[in-house]
Amino acid sequence: MKTRLQTSVGQHLVMTPQLRQAIRLLQMSTTELDVEIAEAVETNPLLDWDDSPEPTPGSEVGSSEAPAGQDTPADSDAPPADAGGDDDWTPAEVDWSGSGSSSGSFDEDDLGSAAERVADTETLADHLLWQLHLSPLSSRDRNIGAALIDAIEDDGYLREAFSGIAETLLPDIHAGDDEILTVLHQIQRFDPVGVGARTLGECLQLQLDVLPSDTPALALARRIAGGPLERLPRSGVAGIAQELKQPVADVDAAVTLLRSLDPRPGTQIAAVAQDTYVVPDVVIWRQAGVWRAALAGHAGPKVVIHRGYESLIRRCGEADAGYLKAHLQEARWLLKGLEARGETLLRVVGSLLQHQAGFLEFGAQALRPLTLREIAGELGLHESTISRAIARKHVRTPRGTVPLRAFFASGIDTDGGGEASSTAIQSMIRKLIDDENPRKPLSDAKLADLLKTSGIPVARRTVAKYREAMNISASHERVRIA
Repeated sequence: MKTRLQTSVGQHLVMTPQLRQAIRLLQMSTTELDVEIAEAVETNPLLDWDDSPEPTPGSEVGSSEAPAGQDTPADSDAPPADAGGDDDWTPAEVDWSGSGSSSGSFDEDDLGSAAERVADTETLADHLLWQLHLSPLSSRDRNIGAALIDAIEDDGYLREAFSGIAETLLPDIHAGDDEILTVLHQIQRFDPVGVGARTLGECLQLQLDVLPSDTPALALARRIAGGPLERLPRSGVAGIAQELKQPVADVDAAVTLLRSLDPRPGTQIAAVAQDTYVVPDVVIWRQAGVWRAALAGHAGPKVVIHRGYESLIRRCGEADAGYLKAHLQEARWLLKGLEARGETLLRVVGSLLQHQAGFLEFGAQALRPLTLREIAGELGLHESTISRAIARKHVRTPRGTVPLRAFFASGIDTDGGGEASSTAIQSMIRKLIDDENPRKPLSDAKLADLLKTSGIPVARRTVAKYREAMNISASHERVRIA
């Protein structure tokens, strides 16, 4: 046995600081992004606000043509006639207020009424249930998953015992601990990473599992999270190093990695849920029968490199030059991250337009089943990237401001050999109830029969689940004298 040096060639994914920043920017809402940019300008002398009077039109994507000859409500928000011809019209010139005058960029009036920009508050449970319904799970597993999600607390932890979860499923489902654990493992793969953990150690381990395999101190961090983590405050780094028989420096690096993780991942969603005022990231409009999309006028970068300070780098001393160069690099990373965010967002929206033009034409009843996996495969991106790209993002359409997640829906097989989205089915149920005789409301069984005659074979229980999800009372509670 003797020590020797050996080199090898291989490919590794390295999570560089700029990549981490790009991922973080991608999942921010417009409001959060504005705060992030403001803080960057405040702390980085190489960044400055862009005071250019002329807005730069964002990139634009288009979709397939809208059905010919259709005079739908969506046409009511077509660009005004004086906004320019079909060939040179840009979304920055749209006057959404309906007055007919064009403007150079969007302002608050252009984005519609304040009431329209107040989004439904999304809780952690909402966020997890949405992912659950888009997952390729059986109906039984989805019911178990819904029970688990209902038990997950706002900080992201599952503190209820499996026996309690099993009781909530009775008498319809008799599930054992192993079956519940299998579904929990699926939920633990949802966003935010670390959700569904039962202990702090498990929460950190879930987050460590998604890091690149060559992350420094990763293996040792896993050992600490799975063992002596609870003793760390009492024993300290030196005590843990002695217990694990590892160098203090290595343990210190592992502890630093653990401290960079989020011990309460659920608050990432819960905190955002308090801010219900939304500003659209993307504008969708129809031009010459084609649905198009572009970044909203306010959604692009409003910061630039401060040329005055940049020119100082060549004239100042070595210490000052080093300070300015470091901030110049950070500024460039931020601008590249913002550009990448916009490009990714537009690619995703462009793909959604190809799939869901009918949704924009005719409303929720025309929504096609669509999953994150389909869009990810089409664009050559990971599902987590698509999830981050649509997280807390809204689009301004002729039908109003809607969240990007509204373009996704799970599906149910129809008698015609196709699929109908769950959202479309809910819309059909609501219409049937709106048109019912108020003296003889439709029962869930009757609603199921009516849907079957339309080629949508759904069970009475499924109808009841959709009805309850829409906060519609049962038939005996809807009886009223006309």
